[in-house]
Parts: sequence; structure tokens; C-alpha cells
Amino acid sequence: RTREIGVRMAVGATRRDVLWLVLRDACRLSALGVGMGLVLALGLAHALRSILFGVNPADPLALLGMAAALTLAVVAASVLPARGASRTDPLEALRRP
Repeated sequence: RTREIGVRMAVGATRRDVLWLVLRDACRLSALGVGMGLVLALGLAHALRSILFGVNPADPLALLGMAAALTLAVVAASVLPARGASRTDPLEALRRP
């Protein structure tokens, strides 16, 4: 996405705009994955009930805690690439083949 970011910055996007663009895309993908995971986990909770003893497989606190932890991990893993993208020199990005 180097060329896209270079064009955006050449047209007038600020470093903050590019940073939020990359983080927003990462969070959107994270939300999609976590949402699908929660739906699948709730769907499979009935099958897991016979395997687990003394634990509710559909425990809302555990499910939401894991969703929050995964979302935090995605944001933390996206910060460095987002900062690097926000420091892209527009001329250098547009010269790349």
C-alpha cells in the first residue's frame, strides 16, 4: 500500500490521517474476526458442554475478556506498521516500481 499512502500524502493527507487509516483497517479486520469467532464459539458451546466439567463454555466474561485481549493484541501489532506508513515520503513512495 506504499503507493496508495504516497498518493494520499501527496494530495494532502497528514501523518495523523495515514496513521488512523492503517489502524482503522486493522481494527475493522479484528472486529470481523472476533465477531465471527464469538459466533462460532457460542455455536460450538453446546458440543463442548460434555467435555468440560464445572466450567460453562458460554461464559460471557471469558468470551468478552478473550475478545478484548485479541483486539488489544491486533492494535498493538498494528501500531508499528502504522507509524512506519505515516512516515512515508510521498516522492519516494511514488518513485517505487
